[in-house]
Amino acid sequence: MRKTLVNGVVAIFIASGAIFAAGMPTLAAATDAHTLVKPNRYGLPDFGDLVDAVSPAVVNISVVRRQQAGAGGPNDPMFDLLRRFGVPVPDMPQQGPQQRGPQISRGIGSGFIISDDGYVLTNAHVVSERGADTEVTVRLLDRREFRAEVIGTDPRTDIAVLKIDADALPTVKFGDPEQARVGEWVVAVGSPFGFDSTVTAGIISAKARRLPSETYVPFIQTDVAINPGNSGGPLFNLAGEVIGINAQIYSRSGGFMGISFAIPIDVALGVKDQLVEFGRVQRGRLGVLIQGVDQELADNFGLAEPHGALVSRVEPGSAAEKAGLRPGDIITAVDGRRVDESTELPRIIGEQRPGTRVTMDVWRDRRNIEIEATLDEMPADGAMGSMEPPKSEPGDSIEQLGMRLRALEPAEREQFDLDGGLFVEEVTGGPAAAAELRHGDIVLALNNRPVTTVTELREAVDTAGKRFALLIQRGDGRIFVPMTLD
Repeated sequence: MRKTLVNGVVAIFIASGAIFAAGMPTLAAATDAHTLVKPNRYGLPDFGDLVDAVSPAVVNISVVRRQQAGAGGPNDPMFDLLRRFGVPVPDMPQQGPQQRGPQISRGIGSGFIISDDGYVLTNAHVVSERGADTEVTVRLLDRREFRAEVIGTDPRTDIAVLKIDADALPTVKFGDPEQARVGEWVVAVGSPFGFDSTVTAGIISAKARRLPSETYVPFIQTDVAINPGNSGGPLFNLAGEVIGINAQIYSRSGGFMGISFAIPIDVALGVKDQLVEFGRVQRGRLGVLIQGVDQELADNFGLAEPHGALVSRVEPGSAAEKAGLRPGDIITAVDGRRVDESTELPRIIGEQRPGTRVTMDVWRDRRNIEIEATLDEMPADGAMGSMEPPKSEPGDSIEQLGMRLRALEPAEREQFDLDGGLFVEEVTGGPAAAAELRHGDIVLALNNRPVTTVTELREAVDTAGKRFALLIQRGDGRIFVPMTLD
């Protein structure tokens, strides 16, 4: 189970199920020819025809894993918590530390058949676990069971493709998530807690939700009840078309609390095609670190409205460096596709195959330019190394900013792989304090202008006007911090 703690709320990978209470609004557009849902004699939505049509293609997935004894187990403080959420835990809680046999764990999930020759979509976290020998069984509505082969998994989008040896199978139809509207009714079918073919309903609460560490998926948020065991199950529109794969909930307790998330089906099908063809997903890579653009940064860079992805670092040798991108550039579109939020850029680039040539609209020095780049391939995993703050030495004050700085020593530049920069010794007040700069930050540039000495920074401040942004390195990350001089 993967989970993310955000403001005390747990994002848990799950399964689906919802409560349909009396007194809900009447079904306004249910008489549309494209819907399988009609009003019942009380004027409320009747999902019966829809459920009859789609349920045969929804499957239960059970997983048995055999893994050598190691971390975790009944003495692990997460043991009971994981078991509550339907996450695989050892079947043998009495196993002593002296025993060296494999641990057996079991899990449940949901999925759906996408081709009549036996391809099945589900979540990656349902069927994959590093270092485990996994046995996957798919059970159909008619109670036939098949041993499944895992064709491939993609942890970045949490998608997995399975194959069972069968033919003439019932299949789902696909809808267009882009056409789905906030407020529309949706239906989930799955196996919460192992209860096969459980049907729940709700509405789309929001679209294109970005979750922490999930940069490749614009989630569909719903209030459909989602519970352990429905991971990988389909989310249907009223035409009986799959528009998403139920994947996560936000919860303080581990149970459903009215916020569920589904992976759009178009994202899942793009991943599926590559997994079937290559056994893995190939993604384009630009090689930049980015941040969002708020109104203050937009004003400082002379951008008419806050949008785009602000480049805070260009990785050496990357496609971005070869194309001439610089820190301080704002990428506003790729191949004519507007970048509203910075979180959209990783998905737009990641959807392209390595070697693809893209044209970016870039805001630089208060004007638009076009830059072309040939994309590299995204590695399976990668991260920047952490940094230790340099040793403190006496520095020079810049009263306008309200801080004292010094140039990095040659050994420090080599240690942190920097060409230059100014170490923040002390924040004494003024704009620096208002911008929440702190001891240990490294000032790399003012807007697009690199600084290596305190004198250079003073000169840059004198010519920048009242609004500008400082490029700051803090730990292993880089951000532009807006500054306003009184």
